[in-house]
Amino acid sequence: MSGNRRKTAAALAATAAISLFASACTGQSNSGASDDASKDTTINFWHGWSAPSEVAGIQATVDAFTKAHPNIHVKVVGNMTDDKINQALRAGGSKAPDVVSSFTTNNVGKFCSSKAFVDLNPFLKKDGIDPDKTFPKAMNEYTQFDGVRCTVPLLGDAYGLYYNKDAFKAAGITAPPKTWSEFAEDAKKLTKTKGDSYEQLGFMPNYHGYESTAEHYLGSWNPKYFDADGKSNIAKDPAFAAMLTAQKKLVDDLGGYAKLEKYRTALGDEWGAKHPFHTGQVAMQLDGEWRLGMAEETKPKFEIGVAPMPVADDEADTYGKGYLTGTIAGIAATSKKQNAAWELVKFMTTDTDAVVDFANAIHNVPSTLEALKSPRLKYDPRFKTFLDIAANPESTTTPPSVNGGAYLVSLQNLGFDIEKGKRTDIKAGLEKTAEEIDAAIAQAK
Repeated sequence: MSGNRRKTAAALAATAAISLFASACTGQSNSGASDDASKDTTINFWHGWSAPSEVAGIQATVDAFTKAHPNIHVKVVGNMTDDKINQALRAGGSKAPDVVSSFTTNNVGKFCSSKAFVDLNPFLKKDGIDPDKTFPKAMNEYTQFDGVRCTVPLLGDAYGLYYNKDAFKAAGITAPPKTWSEFAEDAKKLTKTKGDSYEQLGFMPNYHGYESTAEHYLGSWNPKYFDADGKSNIAKDPAFAAMLTAQKKLVDDLGGYAKLEKYRTALGDEWGAKHPFHTGQVAMQLDGEWRLGMAEETKPKFEIGVAPMPVADDEADTYGKGYLTGTIAGIAATSKKQNAAWELVKFMTTDTDAVVDFANAIHNVPSTLEALKSPRLKYDPRFKTFLDIAANPESTTTPPSVNGGAYLVSLQNLGFDIEKGKRTDIKAGLEKTAEEIDAAIAQAK
């Protein structure tokens, strides 16, 4: 995991200008994918990784592929954003990517609806690969849109709860919380005030608290963002009002928005050694699987515990689930070498050893059900929590939309207003936000 995964602001608008004439090419003979993948050929593969260990990991995967397919040569270009990728797709030509990997699952709806990426269903069918039996349920969901599967998962991110075991012991807490009510109580027990601030905060609930976003919180509920007609469902599904209400109450119970925000703005950077969980300033942290390695590298003065995020009280029987997202891979519709491109995509995303080796290299969650069970996986025992979350069919994600993650921005903006006390009528806020989301989607179509 690198900071690239979190660079979402530009990514939300990255595919807005795509206007490709290409049809959704397939692996069938009448589709336009007429290249012979058994002949000598060269394909371009663009990805977003930039950290040396990540670049080395993806290159090792490509090297393993070319060893198995010596006739297919792969030109690799790294550190590519969705914006750069889209510019290249619009320009076309021999230097444009054939295979693309993106960190932004929110853009799948755009990639599929604009036909910038080809529909991979025929390729999967041709090779006898059943996505439902190959990929975890939530990953399966975020790689397709409106019946078109234009991407497949390439490693994933699972979100769970990190906790300071020493602080738990000092507070008399014997086990990680399993429900939101238990979580809220533990957050209060772990909080030690100091003057008008904190000596130790049990949990930073504010939405700017690093990974404490509305969609990550909602992984503890069972949200349905859209109805069968594609309309926003946030005002009708009680999960949204329940989450917003619970988060606001926790903000108030831990000292109020202003006090928490003053403390938060003085805390360390999310990606640095001075992250407040690493330093012990915050006792519990909602975060992804990458946090474990990052925290241990700073040699914290306490023992780190890892568990699934607590679930909504009325979802107690689903404890163990979580929120999932990840990296995706697809084939550019402008590619003249789609069959060869598919061989690389298939290898990277469905070959168990390839998926496991890449997961081991960059410490992300494997993206196939077989890889999640592989004895070749190397990980800290605590990391298994994230493997189990990924494999859990109750785990959730945020669905693709035709205008990317704009609906999540609208929901998050409502959350900001509620936690500040700017908006007190949550029901009315959800209704207004649902209208805003529907209008934006209608305009994007």
